[in-house]
Amino acid sequence: MAFFSSYKSTVFIWFLVLSACGSPQKMEKTNQNIAKAKETSIAPKPIVVAANRTEKYLPMLKGKSVGIVANQTSVIFDTDKHTHLVDSLIASDVDIKKVFAPEHGFRGQADAGEKVKDGVDLKTGLPLISLYGKNRKPSAEQLQGLDIVLFDIQDVGVRFYTYIATLQLVLEACAENNIPIMVLDRPNPNAHYVDGPTMEAEHTGFLGMNEIPLVYGMTIGEYAKMINEEKWLKDGLKANLMIIPLENWTYTSPYQLAIRPSPNLPNDQAINLYPSLGLFEGTNANAGRGTEFQFQRYGASFLDSTQYSFTYTPKPNFGSKNPKEKGKICFGKDLSKISRMNHVTLQWIIDAYNNSTDKSKFFNRTGFTKHAGTKNLQQQIEAGLSEKEIKASWQTDLEKFKMVREKYLLYN
Repeated sequence: MAFFSSYKSTVFIWFLVLSACGSPQKMEKTNQNIAKAKETSIAPKPIVVAANRTEKYLPMLKGKSVGIVANQTSVIFDTDKHTHLVDSLIASDVDIKKVFAPEHGFRGQADAGEKVKDGVDLKTGLPLISLYGKNRKPSAEQLQGLDIVLFDIQDVGVRFYTYIATLQLVLEACAENNIPIMVLDRPNPNAHYVDGPTMEAEHTGFLGMNEIPLVYGMTIGEYAKMINEEKWLKDGLKANLMIIPLENWTYTSPYQLAIRPSPNLPNDQAINLYPSLGLFEGTNANAGRGTEFQFQRYGASFLDSTQYSFTYTPKPNFGSKNPKEKGKICFGKDLSKISRMNHVTLQWIIDAYNNSTDKSKFFNRTGFTKHAGTKNLQQQIEAGLSEKEIKASWQTDLEKFKMVREKYLLYN
């Protein structure tokens, strides 16, 4: 197909040349048309993550005591390899004092929900402070002596993915202790739409700290700006916040993650399906944990076996030491080959609920409300409402959020 397109472009350009023969004016016009034709055939410029734009932030780090919030995704890319940001900063003589680690830890090895302990990074010797252990917000003592905090973590744009909660608590701690914070922006692979139920104030927590939709369509840098300017920090505080932006990225730009952002999001398909299949985290059904197709399938031993031809058996593995339905044959659906989604769908969770042999045990009531952000969704599913009817109930809140979101967008 690429060859065919190139062939057509070549024929078109030669047609322009031949049609202009014998006329200087026509030849000049043709040259302009050829230039335009070439411009349209140029490949898009590569996306540049903020961490790669060292000229923008290194001068602001030199001579300062730096704390960094980072994990395995905090890297600088170089053709077919990458260097961890911490290693790069050390090589550039930046004085890093300590590393703060989110859920899953600094090297991204811990299970979802598994507590992460403080420690020392074996490679660099830097002290590691867990923000998913005894405390989730840096203390004044932990921030003492720092001149600036650097935040660089790959997000996936889903409200209950906890890195944005960590971001908010770090912003708050920096605001309370008068320490500037710099966010190095990264693309959001689910930024091409805004959808899902909006978090209700009474259900806010670490799986959703603000009244935003399930999928909010912003980069982590933009979201940091929204948190700060909307005064969502405690007591209306504002942090001294700097954003280092991306280059050559738009909200519809396809973006493949080179490093899995957490143990159970192994590829682009899982990340794209995560907004919809992540709702299964609040049920007793399995969404692929304990297999190599996390968030690309769903099933349970208690679903009606006569309704499904696909089965699998979850077993302990990397990132899931004790998956739901461990060792049981799960009846369900394989979604690993479906096309890219541009909305949240409820069809799968409705399907699983409707085919549950004991509907009273399908939902983990507390867990589902925390993930959905509302009690309404469970009640609507139990009442037999259609996906169309349920999604219609989201629209007013979605439109309100989009108006607020518009103020903080940094890209086209």
